[in-house]
Amino acid sequence: MTRRLTAQVGIVGAGPAGLVAACVLGRAGIDVLLLEKDSRAEIEGRARAGLVEHRVVEYLTDRGLAGGLLADGVRHGWCDMVCEGRRQRIDYAALSGGFAHRVYPQQALVRDLVARAEAAGSAPRFGHAVRAVTDVRDRPRLFGDALEAVCDYVLCCDGPATLAEDLAPGTARGFRYPYDWLTALVRVDRPVEGVVYAVHADGFAGLMPRTGQRARLYLQVPCEDRAEHWDAERVRAAFRARTGAVADGLPAVGEILQSGVLRMRGMVRDRPRLGRVLLAGDAAHVLTPSGAKGLNLAVADAADAAHALVSLLRDGSATALAGYARRRVTEAWQVQEFSDRLLTLLHLPEGAGADPRFLLRLRRERMRHLGRPGPRGAAFAHWYAGSGRDADPRGPLTPGPGD
Repeated sequence: MTRRLTAQVGIVGAGPAGLVAACVLGRAGIDVLLLEKDSRAEIEGRARAGLVEHRVVEYLTDRGLAGGLLADGVRHGWCDMVCEGRRQRIDYAALSGGFAHRVYPQQALVRDLVARAEAAGSAPRFGHAVRAVTDVRDRPRLFGDALEAVCDYVLCCDGPATLAEDLAPGTARGFRYPYDWLTALVRVDRPVEGVVYAVHADGFAGLMPRTGQRARLYLQVPCEDRAEHWDAERVRAAFRARTGAVADGLPAVGEILQSGVLRMRGMVRDRPRLGRVLLAGDAAHVLTPSGAKGLNLAVADAADAAHALVSLLRDGSATALAGYARRRVTEAWQVQEFSDRLLTLLHLPEGAGADPRFLLRLRRERMRHLGRPGPRGAAFAHWYAGSGRDADPRGPLTPGPGD
C-alpha cells in the first residue's frame, strides 16, 4: 500500500547538503521530510572529502553542528606545491590573516549530522528512493516506492543525476577535462602535515591529509583509465617519481585501502530553482576535487536554501527565496573558476611536447608568487581557505603563455 505523507519541506538526499538543511530547518520549527535511497550504514561509511573550509566550520559551529569537527578535526593552514623537484610552501593561513581548513572526513561529518538531524526532529528516512517529483509550481509531490509525499517546497540534494533533470532538461553547462585522477585511500607511516601538490611532465600527483595514519593520494591518469590498471607498486612508484626528491621528506605510502578513478568534469545548472523545487550540492553543480570545494559549496547551498525557506515559512518574507537562484549560480561559477585555474596550474596542457621545461618553469614562477605576501598570494589564500571574504578568484592564477 502507498503511504501518503505531508511536510513543509521535502528533502531528497542525505548527503552533507541535505543533512545540514534538515538540521537547520528542524531547529527552526519547520516540518521536514528527509528521504535517502541508501541505508544509514552506506552513507555513514562513504569516504569522500576531508577539507572543511573556514566559513563552513564557522557556520556549523554557530548552529551547534560542529561538535565532532571541532573536537577531532585538525587545523591545517599551509600547503606545498612541488615543481621541477622544488618545494614552495604556501602558508595560506598567514597570507589570509589566519583563515585555515579543518581536516575531518566527510563520513564522520555525515554521522554527526545524522545524529543532529534526529535530535532536531528531522531524522532521515533511509532506504526510500524518490522516483519523481511533480506539481513543482503548486505543492510538489514526491513519488517513491510505496510512498507519496506532498510538500510546500522540495530541496533536491540527490547528486548529478538529480530527479529534477526531468523538470528542466538541458539546463546544465559542463566540461570534460582531458584527463582523470586516480584516487587512493592509503596508509602512511605518520600523519600528513599538509596538502602536497606536485606538477611533473608525467602528470599531476597529490597527497591530502586525513585523520591518523591515513591519507588521500591522487595521480593524473589518461581519460577513462581504470583503477585495476594501477596496483600498489605502480601507484607508489608514480607518486615518488612525480614528487621527486621531496618524496624523501613525506610520509611513506603503504597499503592501499581503497581506490578508484575520478572522471574530471565541471558542471553548473543555469536554473537551481524550478518553481517550488530548489537544487543544492551536486544536483546544482559538479566540481573537480581541485581545491576541495565540492563539500563546501554544497553546504553553502544548503545554508542559503535553509535561510530562504525559514524566512518564508516561519517569518513570512519571500525576499531571500526570490534571490536564491541568482546567488547560487553566481557562486557556483566563481568556485568553478577557482577550481579550473588551480587545475591549469597543476597540469600541463595537452601537446606540451617532448620538452616541457618552459611550461614547468612558468608554473614554478606562479607557485613562487602565490607563496609571497601581496595581492596574488592573499587572493589565493582567501579562496583556498574559504574565508568567506570577497576576493577575485581570477587574480592569483591568471593563465600565461602555454596554458
